[in-house]
Amino acid sequence: MITLDNQTNIEININILEKISKTDKEIELVIVDNKTMQTINFEQREVDKTTDVLSFPLEDFPHFPLGSIVINSDLATIKAKELGHDFKDEITLMFIHGLLHVKGYDHECDNGEMRKEEEKLIKEFNLPKSLIIRTDS
Repeated sequence: MITLDNQTNIEININILEKISKTDKEIELVIVDNKTMQTINFEQREVDKTTDVLSFPLEDFPHFPLGSIVINSDLATIKAKELGHDFKDEITLMFIHGLLHVKGYDHECDNGEMRKEEEKLIKEFNLPKSLIIRTDS
């Protein structure tokens, strides 16, 4: 189940995101703009710049939600145009990346497991392969 906190005026298709999540645990999805994302990034990570997606897992608490995913709608718009695909697909790709982080994957220290899961979901839901290309760089 996804609880949506959409702080923008964009439309989000929760149905596809719930199919992708494959969990009965609650996931908080927050959609924000560049400025808000920069504030969250600084407050939570002490990094004073914006980013595309942040994840906050709660895996240590079995009866709590799975975690929170924050997506930057401004960067999603830019990236979708840059890579030539639909904005909704870009939001979905960012959601997949955040979802895997809240499920415990970490591309910065694993042996490619997160990338393999991303590839699997991208193929299963017929999404653009741009996320795979980005994680290869």
